[in-house]
Amino acid sequence: MEENKPLSELTTFGIGGLARYFCKVQTLQNLKEAITFAKEKNVPFLILGKGSNSLFLDEVYEGLVIQNKIDSFNEVAPGTFHVGAGYSFALLGTKTAQQGYSGLEFASGIPASVGGAIYMNAGANGSETADTLISVDYLDEEGNLKTLKKEELQFSYRTSCFQRLPGAIVAGTFKLSKSLNARSKQLEIISYRKKTQPYGDKSAGCVFRNPECNHAGKLIEEAGLKGMRVGGAEVSNLHANFIVNRENAKADDVLKLIELIKKKVKDHSGVELESEIRILP
Repeated sequence: MEENKPLSELTTFGIGGLARYFCKVQTLQNLKEAITFAKEKNVPFLILGKGSNSLFLDEVYEGLVIQNKIDSFNEVAPGTFHVGAGYSFALLGTKTAQQGYSGLEFASGIPASVGGAIYMNAGANGSETADTLISVDYLDEEGNLKTLKKEELQFSYRTSCFQRLPGAIVAGTFKLSKSLNARSKQLEIISYRKKTQPYGDKSAGCVFRNPECNHAGKLIEEAGLKGMRVGGAEVSNLHANFIVNRENAKADDVLKLIELIKKKVKDHSGVELESEIRILP
C-alpha cells in the first residue's frame, strides 16, 4: 500500500494529481483485502487497468486506487478462454489470433486491460468486446464473487452495466471461432492502426464517441482542428479524435480543449460530440 501516488504514472495520458492510497493486486484475495482496506479507512475506491481512456484531474483523489494486475490466461475448452481482468487486451487479441482463433483480432493495439475493455465495451473495426464475451467474474462491494452471464448484463456502444455497479471485474470468458485468416486479419489491423493513430504519443485513445453514421475524427478534421492546442494538450495531426499530451499537459488543458472541439464541431456541422473518456474522480 502506497500513499500519495502520482496518478500521472498510472495512465496512458501521463496526467493527474495524487492518489491518497494506491496498491496493485495480483490475486482475488489481494483484491478483497484492498476493498476491505478502503472500507476500514472509510474512503472510496476505484479500479484501474492500464489507465487508458481515463483522465485524472490535477487534484488529490482522496480514496484508494487499485491497479488490477490479475493476469491469468487459460484455454478452458477449445476456443474458450478465461482471462484475468489485468491481462493485456491487445496481447489477448494477438495471442488468440496466433492460435488461429477469430473474434478478438480488433483488440490488437487497444491499450487496455481485459477488465477495462469489458468495462467500456471497447471496440474497433466494427467489432466490440461484448461480441465474443460469454460471462464475467465480478466481485461486488461486499466481497462476494459472482459469475454473470452476458445475457444478464447490458452492453451497448462503449457502455456496460459495470459503469454503474460498485465492485470490480475479476475475469472474463470469451468464446472464439477457428479461422485460417485470424492471424493475417490481426496483422492488417495493427499495421493500419500504427499508420493512422498516434501510438508514440501520450493519449487516452479516442476522445469522442462516433455519432451515428459518422466519425468523430472526420468531423473534427473537417472543422479544421488538427493541431489545435490548449496549454500542453493538442489535437493529433495524425488522427483528429485523439488529444495528445504534447508538453506536460494538465487535466484542465484537456478539458478546455474538449469543450472547444465540441463547440467548433457543433458550429461547423451541427453535430453534438459526446466524450467517451472517463473523468476521474
